[in-house]
Amino acid sequence: MPLPFLTAERDDEIAAAVPLPFEDRERWRRPYRPGPWRVGGAALLLLLSSYILFSAVVIAAAGSLTGAGICLGVAVLVIGFAVQLVRVGVWVSAEGLRQTGLFTSLTVRWQDVASVRTVQQPVRWLGLPRTVQGQALVVGRRTGEPVRTVLTDHNGDFLSRAEAFDMAADAIEGWAARYSGRP
Repeated sequence: MPLPFLTAERDDEIAAAVPLPFEDRERWRRPYRPGPWRVGGAALLLLLSSYILFSAVVIAAAGSLTGAGICLGVAVLVIGFAVQLVRVGVWVSAEGLRQTGLFTSLTVRWQDVASVRTVQQPVRWLGLPRTVQGQALVVGRRTGEPVRTVLTDHNGDFLSRAEAFDMAADAIEGWAARYSGRP
């Protein structure tokens, strides 16, 4: 029995018919996968939210709708925090480079980027106050204003994944070289 969904011809047909998301240069995309520390933290938060939602159901069944509403609100906040935790990182498009944090986001247009380079410097370990020696991807603006460190090899996406950090840094440097108008 032939299995057309497993054949190479089917993959070629799909690739020819539908453009991949990364071919759409106007769309914001992350040039790397989220790391295991970030995904694991979000998974634990989602597990916690499931327990909170279950407790909201138990409290509602017991007759206290106010308590159930509070539990539901807390669960929604925890779910939102988990989703935002996964979204944290660097996103690129033809428009520029966007650094998304938990509560803030910074977008730098490619025309304003003077340099993108990897440097050795003290970096924060998993975003905590402790610093270790590591690599960081630094973006320099044409105006000379400092931009906080974009990526490090010790953050939640690249801890103990040096090859992934190198590939992500190369991808962002490639985007900068293509769209910032510098060689």
